[in-house]
Amino acid sequence: MGASYSLKKELSLIPGYLLLVTWVGFTAVILIWVVAASLSTPADIFKGTIFEFSSGIHFENYSRAWVSSNVSVFFLNSLLYAAVSCAFLILICAPYSYVLQRFNFPGAKVIKTALAATTGVPVIMVIIPLYMIVAQAGLLRAEMTNRIVLIALFVATKIPYTTIFLMAYFENISRSYEEAAAIDGCRPTKTFWRIVFPMAQGGLVTVTIFNFINIWNEYFLSLMFVNSDKLRPVALGLFSMINGMQYSGDWSGLFASVIIVFLPTFILYLLLSKYIVGGLTGGVKG
Repeated sequence: MGASYSLKKELSLIPGYLLLVTWVGFTAVILIWVVAASLSTPADIFKGTIFEFSSGIHFENYSRAWVSSNVSVFFLNSLLYAAVSCAFLILICAPYSYVLQRFNFPGAKVIKTALAATTGVPVIMVIIPLYMIVAQAGLLRAEMTNRIVLIALFVATKIPYTTIFLMAYFENISRSYEEAAAIDGCRPTKTFWRIVFPMAQGGLVTVTIFNFINIWNEYFLSLMFVNSDKLRPVALGLFSMINGMQYSGDWSGLFASVIIVFLPTFILYLLLSKYIVGGLTGGVKG
């Protein structure tokens, strides 16, 4: 009876498995095609013979994209924006979400409701008012202030999502650890940073990965607030390269740039996949 029930359950999951395998296969085919195109020549790409490598394997496409196409500048800019923004998001949202989840105080419910409502507002709806405020304040003229403004906007737009995510994670961490620390005379602030914060490692890593990828791929904020080629992140840089293809025709260099831009987030997923799974399944219970 048990075996029959298990078989029936597995058979019911077949459509989901087929959908998953189809999606993974489709993604793999596209990725393999882009890798092959990045090692080919524009002529082979247009002839559809990229898998034949009739003219050889051209690793120089990557060095040309990195140096000549300014991918190195876009790459380092995005790395700076994403790394600094993610660090600030953890420093701000970790204690913020902990206080909202653990303590009852006047206005807490209003703040939680406002955060939840804010996550449903697309950035594109507020981007024009934001630009008017920042431009009128004269914060887009200097390169350094332009970078600071962009990082501040990345942080501000990700605070609601990060806070709500970490609140759900902190909710699953047992209060017994904090109670034991309080009995030993540990202050709430010290309890958070010394005990609760390290225990929330899974959730912190997971939300950091999601924020890093979102900021790495962000386009609209960069389009509005970046006023110099030296400040462009990868998404904006790739778009400018696509527009330039009508003059250069270096399609193999473009695909090499796509692979270079794709690698950091791909490696991040591979190295930290166990933390992502743990962070999505909940916190430490006791």
